[in-house]
Amino acid sequence: MGSSRGQGPPAAGDPPPRVLITDAAADLLLRLQQRHGPVMFHQSGGCCDGSSPMCYPDGEFIVGDRDVLLGVLNGAPVWISGPQFETWKHTQLTIDVVPGRGGGFSLEAPDGVRFLIRGRVFTDDDLALLAASPPMTGADLISRNWQVGAPKQVPGSR
Repeated sequence: MGSSRGQGPPAAGDPPPRVLITDAAADLLLRLQQRHGPVMFHQSGGCCDGSSPMCYPDGEFIVGDRDVLLGVLNGAPVWISGPQFETWKHTQLTIDVVPGRGGGFSLEAPDGVRFLIRGRVFTDDDLALLAASPPMTGADLISRNWQVGAPKQVPGSR
């Protein structure tokens, strides 16, 4: 899988990041950002690739009230649908890239590769720290009048 990066190790007492990115995926993300400008990820549980994260130009995917912000990786917010978050909230997700064509809507599809999610189950200590720091939702962004789809700075992100 290669090494994971994007947010660095948490300081003692800080919750672990909910999402990481491998070096290969970060390199692809940078190329996509250079080609398309700001981008975002959304992880749904629906059709197409189901558990594959989709990468969109920033603002072309409307974040819903129940969507959960997992983190910001190299400037790209990573969202997951509320129901998917409930299923995966015990798991640290890592965005990776593999050869092959995905669902077709994601920006990397023409390059003959696709983003893929890998996971690691959080420890009990991790889960205790995460419980004290609930994630932001799309509804939180709206209530704070932030731009939906691409928060420029997320409290607690690195």
